[in-house]
Amino acid sequence: MITDLHNFLEQYFTSHECVVVTENGTEMTIHLTRELDQVLMNRPFYWHYMDKTGRQGEPMSIQLDTSTAKPENNKEWIHFGSPRLQQIFNHIKQKARYTMLYEETNIQVQTALLPWLIANVAVHYIGSQKKQEVYSIGLHLLNGSITTNMMEHIDSFVLQRTMSDYSYTISPIIKPISGFNRIFQFIEQQLLDANIQWARESKDLLQEELQLVHYFFDKQEENRDILEKENERLHERLEPKIEINLINAGLFYLTESSTQFILKK
Repeated sequence: MITDLHNFLEQYFTSHECVVVTENGTEMTIHLTRELDQVLMNRPFYWHYMDKTGRQGEPMSIQLDTSTAKPENNKEWIHFGSPRLQQIFNHIKQKARYTMLYEETNIQVQTALLPWLIANVAVHYIGSQKKQEVYSIGLHLLNGSITTNMMEHIDSFVLQRTMSDYSYTISPIIKPISGFNRIFQFIEQQLLDANIQWARESKDLLQEELQLVHYFFDKQEENRDILEKENERLHERLEPKIEINLINAGLFYLTESSTQFILKK
């Protein structure tokens, strides 16, 4: 899963050509482009007016803080589950749900590029306490090796939409559709092995709430409809469950040296 939210956000904004000024380990000021101003700042009237008057317009800047606890400053606290981060995830989904990229090679020697399937997946925990985690998983489509925190591993690579001269791709042994199944099975196993105390607590709270509802409404026939609706509402709110959603994914062709670098992590 994404363990360094600050680094993830820096990658997101710089990849969209924003200027990012990191003030310390958790605070950042971002000078937005017009595109991201329109995505994040909810100013449709302003940009409509700029277009009508033939003016360029001035994108806004935002100040974010990625601290694990709410900071005591005037910057916007961004964290897993925050509306701002949901905006960014939604934009990623709409903008580039699937992609194919090639590692740049600047040598005049025949260079093989090896296939990786990379998927960024959001895991939503639903119950008495809601939270979200993001997994970034890479699957080597030749030998089936799985690597976590994949986006952090490839952060230093130069990737492009077209192959460099003298490069050629190796065909996957594992087909992408099978690769997706392996990635989701891996995440599901991680969840099965994780601490499920949150689910037990949510289940216990659900039983307590159901007992209270039955105590108040179960004695009279005219309350039967109210009882059924309250039961349904409580199960919807407190029944522990997990939803897994694909944010985006891509087929990445990487050099042998980069592949070995990832596999040794």
